[in-house]
Amino acid sequence: MSSIDIKLIGITDLDTDCIVNAANSGLAMGSGVCGAIFRAAGPREMQAACNKIGGCPTGGAVITPGFKLKAKHVIHAVGPIWSGGSKNEAKNLYNCYRESLDRAKENGAHSIGFPLISAGIFGYPKKEAWQVAIKACRDWISDNPDHEMDIVFAVLDPKIMELGKGVMGLGSTGW
Repeated sequence: MSSIDIKLIGITDLDTDCIVNAANSGLAMGSGVCGAIFRAAGPREMQAACNKIGGCPTGGAVITPGFKLKAKHVIHAVGPIWSGGSKNEAKNLYNCYRESLDRAKENGAHSIGFPLISAGIFGYPKKEAWQVAIKACRDWISDNPDHEMDIVFAVLDPKIMELGKGVMGLGSTGW
């Protein structure tokens, strides 16, 4: 049976089949989650693999090997930059999660680790980011009953974890 969980853990420490990188459209090593994943995987190897792909549009996701990570694969998902909500941000964010889960399934993965895509330097409001993320994952599970997938969100801030659990209906939150 598929599941969704939120853990207080760094994404590179997850023991899942694949992890998701909150990527930029050029698939270049960045800061935050992206930088942490590149550094843990081996920045030269990861950048070379991303360069072979060439890029990814907002709302899309591509896959590379995990190199030195516990995860066998890294899925690079390009989330939207928040512009007030009137430029298809919710649709593009939703698509990031769906596309990531599709790439995982296509590559035989049964577990995936996500960051809260676009909620860092891309500025997406955290509660709304959680709402889109949880809906996309629940919809994907519902649409793929033939494929078991354990979905884990890795966060480093207890308040963000609490907010996510509140959105999932697993407890109240002060936000």
